[in-house]
Amino acid sequence: MLAQLDQTPVTLEAGANFDAAEARVRQARVRPNPVLGLDVENAYGSGPYSGMNNADTTLALSTDLDLWGRRTSRIAAARAEAGAVGLQRDLAVVDAAGRLALVYAEAEVAQRRATLAEETLSLTVADARAALALVEEGREPLLRGIQGEAEAASARAALDEAQAERDAAYARLTAVAMIPAPVTSIEASLLDAPPTTTVSAANDAPTVRVAEAQRTAAERRIDVQRAQARPDINASVGIRRFEAEDATALTFGISMPLPLFDRNRGNIEAAQAEFRAADARLLTARQEAQADRAAAVARLAASVSRVRAADGGVTAAEEAYRLSRIGFEAGRISQIELRVTRTALVNARSAAVDARLARVRAEIDLARLNGRAPFEGAQ
Repeated sequence: MLAQLDQTPVTLEAGANFDAAEARVRQARVRPNPVLGLDVENAYGSGPYSGMNNADTTLALSTDLDLWGRRTSRIAAARAEAGAVGLQRDLAVVDAAGRLALVYAEAEVAQRRATLAEETLSLTVADARAALALVEEGREPLLRGIQGEAEAASARAALDEAQAERDAAYARLTAVAMIPAPVTSIEASLLDAPPTTTVSAANDAPTVRVAEAQRTAAERRIDVQRAQARPDINASVGIRRFEAEDATALTFGISMPLPLFDRNRGNIEAAQAEFRAADARLLTARQEAQADRAAAVARLAASVSRVRAADGGVTAAEEAYRLSRIGFEAGRISQIELRVTRTALVNARSAAVDARLARVRAEIDLARLNGRAPFEGAQ
């Protein structure tokens, strides 16, 4: 499933954005196109200038010299933008891997809940039959048998609901993972997979790297605007034909705008303000990454302890139910006490599943902060 992440819509969009950024880098390297011009003077006038006999024709080629570091700053800004987009693409892949892991784990949880519902139904039916047997023997009132049948009916309804949730989770997994055939069961367990304890520095978080790249790109845009503030130098060379003298001559020219009014100050100040905003976002990203990593590590440690405690609770609940069942069949324990121990067993098993899902969620959060796929090594 991880190998197919590059075919998901999110990663395809991120890859297309990166391709566009790379194309802008190539475009930034391109020099301005030259301009070919043809000028005709002293033609179609009056007197000696009627017609084209005394016309002066000039064919000239002019181009922007692209001076003052314009091209260099333009390329550097495009590269910085492409670097930021590339990191965003990597972050999108990590997010897609986390979403896939969560959907997979939720499907596995739904499968386990359906299995638990089947087991609960079996236990409830068995207890109801035992209660009916005691009712027939006169050891329990008829009400106990009716209660047992009602509990069995409720367990059947819970099973139907759990199976419907399981099928819906399978459908979601099939869609998210883009699997050709519908998912009908989950063999490889993610809930029982041990979490990865690799922890990287806060500055290595993908969100921090993206913010750093965006800050660099904003700084490069300041250089671009400063270069744009310098005047454009345009040079031209051409050839002129004098029809009256039947002669030709070369022409040379250079032009530049006078920066009397427009000095690009507004764009420079806007780029500087955007840089300050990017710098503030970087500071926020570092603070959030540090806090989120500490919280994720704490949640992962707590979830691991919760899983161990939940497994211990399941073992104790199973033993308590076994003993209660023996005591109930021997007539030493009432049906109410048996129902309490059965409910405790069902709740303990459900709590164990919830604990494992919480551990998966904590691993997904920590993996995203470390820039890797969940349950995978550092990437």
